[in-house]
Amino acid sequence: MSQLRSLSPSLFADRLADTDVSFEFFPPKSEAMETRLWAAIKTLEPLAPRFVSVTYGAGGSTRERTHNTVRRLIRETTLAPAAHLTCVDASREEIDTIVRDYRDSGVRHIVALRGDAPDPSKGYQPTPGGYANAAELVAGIRAIGDFEISVAAYPECHPESASLVADLDNLKRKVDAGATRAITQFFFEADQYFRYLDHVRSYGIDVEITPGILPVTNVKQLKRFADGCGASVPRWMADLFEGLDDLPQTRALVAATVAAEMCRRLQAGGVNSFHFYTLNRDELTYAICHMLGIRSSTHGTSQEKAG
Repeated sequence: MSQLRSLSPSLFADRLADTDVSFEFFPPKSEAMETRLWAAIKTLEPLAPRFVSVTYGAGGSTRERTHNTVRRLIRETTLAPAAHLTCVDASREEIDTIVRDYRDSGVRHIVALRGDAPDPSKGYQPTPGGYANAAELVAGIRAIGDFEISVAAYPECHPESASLVADLDNLKRKVDAGATRAITQFFFEADQYFRYLDHVRSYGIDVEITPGILPVTNVKQLKRFADGCGASVPRWMADLFEGLDDLPQTRALVAATVAAEMCRRLQAGGVNSFHFYTLNRDELTYAICHMLGIRSSTHGTSQEKAG
């Protein structure tokens, strides 16, 4: 809290005014999920995010859901979509065709990722004839068009990285190949981000490193997410949610407070851009953005008006 208290009211107000956000969604798998997704998009759209990203999975049907969601964002909203793209289970020709299709559809931003192994027990194996890793994918995208290209960064190291140095080497390869921004995996201690940023800058990497923020209400689900991406869940966080399993409104209040407090600490250290992993829900993200000074261009959501 000392960093926050050291800020003068006028300085802190200036930082609030300068803050911008972006949101991540995942393509729906059912009609009910699609309804929820588009309700969330419509609630968050008036916050005027820099962009909204849509996740991507290997396989024909999952891949097509991503494409459909991105195209609908272009047709029906004022939002700038960023399409996720991975190297998994596709040749270079297939991926290049997808990139050209996005370009021709008006997409100007791609989130380039290596992707997870289809069978985790066998580890990641490059697709024969495909891009071997995210750095190669970035170079391939850059050769096709003048895209904004975001890549992943890991404040606690990617779980497959042998060391911090190896992890930073990989990030530098992606930036050298043409990435324009890195978005971090989620984390829950502001100091983790600042330590990581120091390492990144000392490595000569000068692109924007946008912190990824995951609002949490379900600690069991969070631990599953964290186990898969090498993130840690602090003991204090688990303690905060203890005994709240049957109190969803209280869990949401705690979750919004925790995430907003961490974002305020990041703001105090000079961060003015945040990327929210929404999980296709709008309430928590909207509340946190409000506490960060982000205001809707309308007079409130339909829920607020109905209330």
